Amino acid sequence: MKIGLIVGSLRKDSWNRKVAEEVKKLFPEDVEAKFIEIKDLPLYNMDIDTPDETESYKVFRENLRDCDGFIFFTPEYNRSMPAAVKNALDVGSRDPKGNPWAGKRAAVFSSSPGGFGGMAANHALRQVFVFLDIIPIQQPEVYLSKVDTLFEGESLKEGTREFLRCAVMTLVNSIKK
Repeated sequence: MKIGLIVGSLRKDSWNRKVAEEVKKLFPEDVEAKFIEIKDLPLYNMDIDTPDETESYKVFRENLRDCDGFIFFTPEYNRSMPAAVKNALDVGSRDPKGNPWAGKRAAVFSSSPGGFGGMAANHALRQVFVFLDIIPIQQPEVYLSKVDTLFEGESLKEGTREFLRCAVMTLVNSIKK
């Protein structure tokens, strides 16, 4: 089983990137978790989405097709998901070989230094899932508020790590069914 990890913040030292790096360590040995980078994807433009596909679109879409499920790690920008995440969803969905998102399971882990844990971004992302036929994991809902306090050094605190392990296993088990 392969799970794609998609980080919505493009900032090198983002909290979402740090959470994702810690979550990657929580998968069972028989599951490969890999980052699918979105920072170099040009904004979706049908004019450059030709049979000779833009190379970054092609590589990105191949990575999506190779995955059995996904976890999106998203901050909240202006009460929604970052533009980079929406662009990644759009680029993937326009694959000439068919929608590589369709029918696959996904979890949304949102986090923020603020008090709501990126809840609006989490829900906005789930709305797009409906149209793209991505099957979201409903429980546990993952909103990490005050994310800057959830680390001890470079590692997540034990309680947060166990909560995220539960969410990871919910995704993995739903794909195995």
